[in-house]
Amino acid sequence: MDIVFHGRGVAVSDHMRQRAITGVRKLTERSDRAVDAVIRFEEDGPTRRVEIVLHAPRHRRLVAEAQGRYFGPALKAALARLSIQVAALKRTVRARAARVRAVAHA
Repeated sequence: MDIVFHGRGVAVSDHMRQRAITGVRKLTERSDRAVDAVIRFEEDGPTRRVEIVLHAPRHRRLVAEAQGRYFGPALKAALARLSIQVAALKRTVRARAARVRAVAHA
């Protein structure tokens, strides 16, 4: 699996890159046939933003982004959001339909 980093005028430490690689690899073990991931680090004044895009064949792109004062918490939040999306893909069609019916009837 290919992991591409984009940093727009940002100096990202090797430790932060390694944390991102480890997190994305853990998620791709749970997903079906992930091909590549793009991780973007951006900063605008005091706000740091991390965006993760996961590509898999015959699936929609999974996109998660988070903002924070520092890259560490933003990366953690983006990985958590991506984890929720991967878990939703793992559910069967019947389980997803039952969940939608339960929410609609509540």
